[in-house]
Amino acid sequence: MKKTLLVLLCTLSIGVAQKKAFTIADLYRVKGISAPHISRDGKLVAFSVTESFLTEGKTNSDIYLMKLDGSDLRKMTSFSGADFSPVWMPDGRSILFLSSRKNGVQVWKLPVDGGEAEQITDISSGVNSLHVLPNGKGFVFATDVYPEFGADDAANKKASDFRDNGPLKAHMADRLLYRHWTSWQDGKRTHTFFFNLETRKYIDLTPGDFDAPGFGMADAIVSPESDEVCFVSNHDAEEALSTNKDLFVVPVGGGEAKDITASNTAYDDDPQYSPDGKYIGYRTQKTPRYESDLIRLALFNRTTGEREDLTESIFDNWITSLRWAPDSRSIYFTADVKGEQPVYSYDLKSKKISLAISAQYIDAFDISPDGKTLVYTRRSVGEPVEMWKATIRKGVAENSQRITFLNKDLDNDVDIRPAEQLWINSPTGAKVQTFLVKPHNFDPNKKYPLILNVHGGPQSQWSDAFRGDWQIYPGAGYIVAFPNPHGSTGFGQEYTAEISKDWGGKVYEDVMAVADSLSHLSYVDADRMGAMGWSYGGYMMMWLEGHTARFKAIASMMGVYDLTAMHGATEELWFPEWDLNGSPWNSDLYQKWSPNSYVKNFKTPCLVITGEQDFRVPYTQSLEFFTDLQEMHVPSRLIVFENDGHWPNNVKSMPLYYDAHLDWFHKYLGGDPAPYDVEKMIRNQAFK
Repeated sequence: MKKTLLVLLCTLSIGVAQKKAFTIADLYRVKGISAPHISRDGKLVAFSVTESFLTEGKTNSDIYLMKLDGSDLRKMTSFSGADFSPVWMPDGRSILFLSSRKNGVQVWKLPVDGGEAEQITDISSGVNSLHVLPNGKGFVFATDVYPEFGADDAANKKASDFRDNGPLKAHMADRLLYRHWTSWQDGKRTHTFFFNLETRKYIDLTPGDFDAPGFGMADAIVSPESDEVCFVSNHDAEEALSTNKDLFVVPVGGGEAKDITASNTAYDDDPQYSPDGKYIGYRTQKTPRYESDLIRLALFNRTTGEREDLTESIFDNWITSLRWAPDSRSIYFTADVKGEQPVYSYDLKSKKISLAISAQYIDAFDISPDGKTLVYTRRSVGEPVEMWKATIRKGVAENSQRITFLNKDLDNDVDIRPAEQLWINSPTGAKVQTFLVKPHNFDPNKKYPLILNVHGGPQSQWSDAFRGDWQIYPGAGYIVAFPNPHGSTGFGQEYTAEISKDWGGKVYEDVMAVADSLSHLSYVDADRMGAMGWSYGGYMMMWLEGHTARFKAIASMMGVYDLTAMHGATEELWFPEWDLNGSPWNSDLYQKWSPNSYVKNFKTPCLVITGEQDFRVPYTQSLEFFTDLQEMHVPSRLIVFENDGHWPNNVKSMPLYYDAHLDWFHKYLGGDPAPYDVEKMIRNQAFK
């Protein structure tokens, strides 16, 4: 027995050793899978696949089709751009999808049995989403328009009718929320339109000076009877201070919209009609202006108009998406739970929740019309995304099987490192879940440099889900650690809420406890530990600069540095005013928790990265931080992505982002050097 086990272990070791270390280039070999959609006869599933091309700095997505058992995989489109979001027409003979083939993103139609794609829409503002009416007579979509022009003057003009006069040279605003993430509003609003396939006419279903849906809100959906559309919108006068998104319903042909969740002054989103037409399921919060309140599952009765919170007393984690079972007796949903995103089912009769599928991280899923099969895309730290299917019995999935193998060649060639979970004691009283990824060809008898990565949000979680930074740094010889400190989701709402008004408190204690614990591992070199973070994680790096010399190098990305200045420049004011207990003139927390109050303590070498188009955490925050580092004579480097916002472009900018980190940490921690000359890349603008 012992001999057999030894042979097996040696075989596994040799197998891993034969694989090469994961590199930046390998990240761009990963194929992404999204938007699985099962046909009405339950025989086929359509989905989109995205590929990246590092040297060209481009991505490409195409529509694929296969049988529900994974056989007969077909690539339905081969356009060198973006074909995505496939939706079945009710007759099953064709698919509608979004494509950037002509005049921006438009709706196109593709016969399933072969033939050329046909362009359906040609609207000057392009199409942002797509939902087909169950009767097949049309579809609804979102697009950005100037609301004062109306549908006849703006929507019905073809994109080819508009002359390109170049980008605006100035912006104007008369109220707040005048820009969002990376875009200036400039008077535009997102509206929901109905397109009639018989008359080829557009109808603006949400006319008015408001967004419907707004940024980050669910798309409009259509009732089973095909006569009503439900959309999400915020009609509060002070949008920058409000999280009061409501559900509205409007006739498909247009008319007066009705607010069906007006009694709730907090967040309502993600509406889904039950197949029998009796209910609308949706996600909801209870606390106004608090975007990180517990996200619950709720129900709207279309007959009585009554609202009911379904999960508040029985489920203490955020619900992230939902789908009805075809028989309307239960609702399936995903949720953040202890570093994973599984699928649960809620039974309307018993009012009980069951764990349907536990599979690390499930991005998207769909249910067959007979309710017997669930297809889903899943990934883990050590596994790129693939599609799986499972049999459903009494709300629980059984016999899960992988049905795509699009990343098989990469997996066979490259050492994709899995994550281990540690639970580390903190002086805050919490046990901090920490994912640990060990380097390529790991030898427990050696010592390795370690990088600790603090997540942003701050109310979010590190998950057991494939990501580039969880592989690139281990591929270069580093151990990487990803803690879920206070403020993380997935560990109950109280744990999430405790970061508010305490930005530099419990999180800092948790992070330092994790660092101290990891430093005692036999294979960690305690003298070569670094830290990095993005957004709030970038803030924590700036906070570490002023409060500890524990780390030998730090990298701060898109971080919040001067909290008073941040309040005056960010767009969604409800966030700082909740988390910091008011405005700078009536809350002392802006001064207490601001990293720029501790400049005199700065001493750790620091890489600073930001994006010039970042409106959430304006890039001037990073400029201030870099200036103060230089004033304190701390070794530091600033990189500003001119064309990027809070998230740099995945193909054009992120290669430099990764390379800059490898270069910085190699200089101060050891590990493998960066594969490219960062300074030369900047000079040559090779990342554009």
